[in-house]
Amino acid sequence: MSFLGHLEQLRQHLIRSVAGALIAAALVFYFKEFFFDSILLKPTKVDFLTYRLFCNISKLWGGEVFCLDSMPFKLVNLKMAGQFGMHIWVALIGGIILSFPYIILQLWLFVSPGLRPEEKKYSGLMISSSSILFFLGVFFGYFIIVPLTVQFLGTYQVSVDVQNQIDLSSYISTITSVLLACGLMFQLPVLVYVGTKLGLLTPQWMRKYRKHAFVVVLVIAAIITPPDVASQILVTIPVMLLYEISILISARIVKSEQSGQSRVI
Repeated sequence: MSFLGHLEQLRQHLIRSVAGALIAAALVFYFKEFFFDSILLKPTKVDFLTYRLFCNISKLWGGEVFCLDSMPFKLVNLKMAGQFGMHIWVALIGGIILSFPYIILQLWLFVSPGLRPEEKKYSGLMISSSSILFFLGVFFGYFIIVPLTVQFLGTYQVSVDVQNQIDLSSYISTITSVLLACGLMFQLPVLVYVGTKLGLLTPQWMRKYRKHAFVVVLVIAAIITPPDVASQILVTIPVMLLYEISILISARIVKSEQSGQSRVI
């Protein structure tokens, strides 16, 4: 296929991906009450699952440090079209999240013609693994990072004379950025698999730069979490575990390819 032919194929898969995301976005837009009241705004309630879990854990330690009676802040809208704009923004982000498996499928269909038959047989595993890891990252962000962010930043005060009234757009932007960042960070094993297959990564290289990766993860964790050590550790631990798993995946791929070459020789 010519270069222009590849561009045409890419355009078709991009159009399908966008169409899938827009259909999912329309569903999110239509079910406004569910996605806002039951999901996005739920971490602002003291009966949220994570808060109750943290409270029970702190009671086992002989205290009630993480137990909340109320959230000392109020969400407000400061713009005429602010709520409508946030409705559209949430629908678009929700559409991307919900349609992620379909987007990955379209990406795989674009690159699959250039793959060998033995590589194509793992297409289902790759698509399902990427989707599962993405949603695991989103769930991790929603149930761990988002509550910590809301609890810390929402209750933080430099003085009792300053009350927190958080703009809706600021709250929604924080939540959606955390969810997307966590979902993408959990794609690390898939990226390492692809990178190793392309010869861009090796397990030796990943072991050599393990400390550098740790610093990078800490920096990213500092960006998407509240400015406290506990939240950064909660993000860093699972990502570094994924990094170690990625090293094992890379090593297995390299070993498999080397054994295959030796059989050919």
